[in-house]
Amino acid sequence: MLLARFLKRVVRLGRLTVIDAGGSVHVFGPGGPPEVTIRLHDPALHWKLFFRPELYAGEAFTEGTLTVEDASLYDFLDLMGRNFAAAPGDPLARGAHRVDLLFRRMQQFNPVHRARRNVAHHYDLSGKLYELFLDEDRQYSCAYFARPEQDLDAAQRAKRRHIAAKLRIEPGMRVLDIGSGWGGLALWLAERLGADVTGLTLSDEQLQVSRRRAADRQLDGQVRFFLRDFREETGTYDRIVSVGMFEHVGLSQFDAFFNCVRQRLTAEGVALLHTIGRTDGPGVTTPWIRKYIFPGGYVPALSELVPAVERAALLVTDVEILRLHYAQTLRCWRERFLANRSLAAELYDERFCRMWEFYLAGSEIAFRWLDQAVFQVQLARQVDALPLTRDYMLAAERTLEAEEAGA
Repeated sequence: MLLARFLKRVVRLGRLTVIDAGGSVHVFGPGGPPEVTIRLHDPALHWKLFFRPELYAGEAFTEGTLTVEDASLYDFLDLMGRNFAAAPGDPLARGAHRVDLLFRRMQQFNPVHRARRNVAHHYDLSGKLYELFLDEDRQYSCAYFARPEQDLDAAQRAKRRHIAAKLRIEPGMRVLDIGSGWGGLALWLAERLGADVTGLTLSDEQLQVSRRRAADRQLDGQVRFFLRDFREETGTYDRIVSVGMFEHVGLSQFDAFFNCVRQRLTAEGVALLHTIGRTDGPGVTTPWIRKYIFPGGYVPALSELVPAVERAALLVTDVEILRLHYAQTLRCWRERFLANRSLAAELYDERFCRMWEFYLAGSEIAFRWLDQAVFQVQLARQVDALPLTRDYMLAAERTLEAEEAGA
């Protein structure tokens, strides 16, 4: 079968056993851990997985036409991720990549009406689903494991402190949160640091939850949430933060985003962008993720992000690369999701559960073995908006942690 030719080139570590749709057994790799067996139930996969594995593997697992026989889906993706990371580029994959590059701006075309529709596809799912695997504050972005032994909730609290320390927020400052999610960061900045916060989301589900949480904490006079695109915002702010939203902007809107940041910041203002990024230069969104999980999404390389910052006449004042933090975050999410799989199936169905298991496991592999990381980029309009050294960040973080421990 065609697939065998592909796997012979790729699998150089561990062992992959494939039982094809006719029952024949094919073994690839030198042996040793990890060792995984998969079964193909559809003859079309013999050629589909050869031509477009990054699309059809996820589809086949979701539909149940690819099953893992003696291990978990994660074990299978881990085996393939390790081999893709070690193997030279496949000529066919490079050709498909070049074709995708020609159409990537079209795939990421996100005017306001389409941006809202794309966000609804993922974030307007039942809130009960996200409760099954997120932390207590519903932070749906990379946690910060300041210490390896931290659990997910502690790491998400550390992430908030890490971000706040870089923003140097003082009581009474006006803060704009672009992509405010379920409101956790905005509410914490108001409650803990005394900020006056405006949160923007394009998800009706997130908006309702955020407003309810603000009212329950009696913070609705200090924190306001709106169903609004960043391009529709007006006014000026002392601080701007955006966590896990920039991945939905798309290349053609990078200039619009950073021009908005500049226009909305006061002269002495500071902004922090927290986004997934790619470490191997400009690329394309994996077709399965684009089709089923995040339509219109794109993870940028620094070489694409920074020029847009410069064109907006903003200063990059600090860059930090969080490498394996998201891999660990996704592992926590995946383990929680699988522990609550039966509840997820009651909300949706088994097909949905397989799709989300593939999303969470595949994303973890991308951060653990391939080209994904998280960028935290600090921005300012003026060169003297921040202290000369980074010492203030660590000092502020330690102070916040001590205050939380005391509380």
